Amino acid sequence: MRVLFVCLGNSCRSQMAEAFARACGTGIWEVESAGLMPAHIIAPLTRHVMSEKNIDLGDQFPKPIEWVRPETFDLIVNLSEYDLPQEIGVPVRTWNIRDPIGQNEKVYRQVRDEIERRVLALREELRSSGGPG
Repeated sequence: MRVLFVCLGNSCRSQMAEAFARACGTGIWEVESAGLMPAHIIAPLTRHVMSEKNIDLGDQFPKPIEWVRPETFDLIVNLSEYDLPQEIGVPVRTWNIRDPIGQNEKVYRQVRDEIERRVLALREELRSSGGPG
């Protein structure tokens, strides 16, 4: 199972989701993240709040969705506020999660914790069903 997490800048939400999925999903899925309009860097507060969960984003960096070939995934989780192109032809789930960019640490933590809950729930769903359903 290949899962792609997408947000606008690939600087906060999708990076968090990818990192949680990597940390908890060994043997369940392969994951990547991308952005519709990627930023130049991962937001420093993203790295900071993820380090509080003992997750290091390492050499991850924002990348455009075209670089990861979205049509090769089994499921795309869209964390942006924007629709993805229909021609991708992959099942898409939308998670309406606030964009923390420009907000304070408290907001980043709230977003991080919500993404963690959703990633864990998705992992359990896929583990029990064997697919994106």
